[in-house]
Amino acid sequence: MKNRWKWLRSFRLKQMKWLNIWMPLLIMGLFFFVIAISNVYTETYDIERFSEANQTIRSPLTIENKDETERKSREAVEAVEDRFSISSEVTQERVGYVEELFAAITKLEEQESQDEGKEEDSEPPTSTEKVQNLQQILNAEITKNLDQTSLLRLVEASSNERSLGKELLTTSLYEAFNAGVRTEDVESTKEDLAQQLRYSSLNNKLKNVLINVSNFAVVENATFDVEKTVEARRQALSNVEPVMIRAGEVIVREGQTITNEIYEDLALVGLLNNDRNMYPVIGLFILVVLLIGIIGYEMYCLHLKGQLDRGKVASIVLVGLLLVSFMKVVSYFSTPTSQYFIFVPVATGGMLFKILLNERTAITLSGVYAILGSLIFNSAIPGSLNMEAGIYFFLSQLAGIIFLINVKDRSAILKAGIGITAVNILVVLLFQFLSFEKYSLTDILIQTSYGVLAAFLSAVLAIGLLPFFEATLGILSDSKLLTLSSPNHPLLRKILIEAPGTYHHSVMVANLSEASCEAIGANGLLARVASYYHDLGKTVRPHYFIENQMAIKNPHDFIEPIQSAEIIINHPYDGANLLKKHHIPKEIIDIAEQHHGTTLLKYFYYKEKEHNKQINEALYRYPGPKPQTKEAAIVCICDSVEAAVRSLKEPTKNKIEEIVTNIMNDRLMDGQLNESPLTLKEIELIHKAICETLNGIFHTRIQYPSKKNIREAN
Repeated sequence: MKNRWKWLRSFRLKQMKWLNIWMPLLIMGLFFFVIAISNVYTETYDIERFSEANQTIRSPLTIENKDETERKSREAVEAVEDRFSISSEVTQERVGYVEELFAAITKLEEQESQDEGKEEDSEPPTSTEKVQNLQQILNAEITKNLDQTSLLRLVEASSNERSLGKELLTTSLYEAFNAGVRTEDVESTKEDLAQQLRYSSLNNKLKNVLINVSNFAVVENATFDVEKTVEARRQALSNVEPVMIRAGEVIVREGQTITNEIYEDLALVGLLNNDRNMYPVIGLFILVVLLIGIIGYEMYCLHLKGQLDRGKVASIVLVGLLLVSFMKVVSYFSTPTSQYFIFVPVATGGMLFKILLNERTAITLSGVYAILGSLIFNSAIPGSLNMEAGIYFFLSQLAGIIFLINVKDRSAILKAGIGITAVNILVVLLFQFLSFEKYSLTDILIQTSYGVLAAFLSAVLAIGLLPFFEATLGILSDSKLLTLSSPNHPLLRKILIEAPGTYHHSVMVANLSEASCEAIGANGLLARVASYYHDLGKTVRPHYFIENQMAIKNPHDFIEPIQSAEIIINHPYDGANLLKKHHIPKEIIDIAEQHHGTTLLKYFYYKEKEHNKQINEALYRYPGPKPQTKEAAIVCICDSVEAAVRSLKEPTKNKIEEIVTNIMNDRLMDGQLNESPLTLKEIELIHKAICETLNGIFHTRIQYPSKKNIREAN
């Protein structure tokens, strides 16, 4: 039977774990998938060639148009002209012939002048003789290609004309040869030189001679260079950039005719009816699984710490759905050129998570929703993430978490809003200054104003939504606890007025409990506030409790021990009922109900046992339950310790430590702490914290002398 009960309990715990963790995760995962599907799975179109586009269609992805790239590469290669190597040796040889011709004529003239000076009676040589003499000293290549008439006209020309003709001819030849004379260009080069010579100021006879000389001098000096040609074509090919269709680029505008080229582009980017691509959907599924896995891990960590209840699970789900929905709505108004993600008050999530859960979980979830936001604001371009949006969302949420220093004060949310404003403005300026685009002052002011408005909305939404989560979902936040700790709360005033001794006892227990919780890392504020209310049930019959019996006889002296026990035993449950009627959070109700566990009312038990040896011990025990949390166990211990120490006439340090030790050992031996998650190490720390606090309260005071003692001393 016992094993069956354990199995049922284990099965029920597993069911609760499924309901508290897996089911919410499944809901969130489906919601995220549905919200983001349009950002990865774009619309396709059933259109025909040469029809008219009904709407403007943009490319959903970035892809290379390989056919167009190949066409451009082919055109670039074809446009490259053949490369030739120019022979400087040929140039020098042919120009050298021309220079040799003119130099030889000049040399003959000098010799003739010298001969005439020596032999005054000798007759000067005739032109024919000069030509013959010239042919004898010229290179055979020159005499073979130049006739005697041409040589005769050069010889008969004046020195000045020859000098001008030589200068003009050699200069023109150098220009032609340096440009390169290919086989097919020889004739055209000769014609070009002839044209230049015809338009010179020389006489016609000399021009004709020079044209003949140029025709002789011009030969091929440029040969086809295979290596240079191949290198030029390779360079031209490397300069061809791939023809890309960019994500977000307009492929066809509304009313434009779907040409064959446009149709091929639509097919290439997968926008035709037969080209749907499921890979982005699979990618989205993987991303959602990863993000949900992170959220699930954080929830599991809270579960292990005993901090995960249905209210906190609901807050994780609701805040997440709210943030993602807000992002999606704003994304509908965003375009590739106008991004409005700056307007999203995403910092609300970071602050709410920190207040309702803890800082670590808040930071982790901030990263999750930053990644999801970068996908939602990707302008429906599959495979891309808007990193600017992701960075902005994460830093904005992180600012809300960091600047929300005192989570116990609601006004701290407004103060955090100032820090969020500063961070939002800095991030917006960061994006603008890193961009290659130039922004006007008006654009900068508009963008930063969005960031300021987002920070303001974040603070307002956090303040407005916090009471909803506290009241509707029953989440006990620090701010809620502070509200309950106010002495002006009706129930605390009720204790103060109707049971003042109990009120003082509760305050003392609160001090001990808070110190003990802080020593082991438990929720000290919860323990303090719960201590204020733990004995609320005593207000039903305040005078039956010794701390409220002032100047009256003890009512228990006039009734049977079993009646006294019944009154005393009922006070935790009377208090729990009053707390429920006033809608006090369940955590405080549980502590009020559990702070005596199943302990025995020893005084009345042994008093009855003096007369009745067959007494049923169960009638004098609290029905429980035993403390289930660290805070409840600590209040249980501190409640007994405070009452015992208060009864001491002289609470010395040793007596205090002895009482604390005895009470804690009694609770352990009685099994009252068996169902709480306290460890032996934590119990040791609690013992030390209680003793230090009590020694501070009941410290030794200076005994001031009386007037009588002063007179006797004198």
